[in-house]
Amino acid sequence: MKIKAQGKYLRSGARKIRRVADLIRGKNVKEALVMLKFMPHLGAKYLEKVLKSAVANAKHNYKLAEDNLVVSTVLVDGATPYKRFHPRARGSAFPILKRQSHITIYVEEMTSGTKSTS
Repeated sequence: MKIKAQGKYLRSGARKIRRVADLIRGKNVKEALVMLKFMPHLGAKYLEKVLKSAVANAKHNYKLAEDNLVVSTVLVDGATPYKRFHPRARGSAFPILKRQSHITIYVEEMTSGTKSTS
């Protein structure tokens, strides 16, 4: 059974978060949380919050132990950007897109067939 947690409209581009998300996909939850805690990227902080939420959902709603959980899927999608304009020469304007993203993390209980890639 897959347990889901989402973070929406996070103030970082999806491309920047995806490079961190690729590192935790398929790992044990405890190992992934330690990795995210010590990464200097802003995306790691967002992923850590959403992963902690998924673990809390699994513990509270399904009574699963944290030791047996594995990060099965991490989806990072782009959200609608803020659109701003910067004034330029001779009355023209330069568009600025302040990008946002949505993060969806699925965790599932590790069974005998599921292996952690370490």
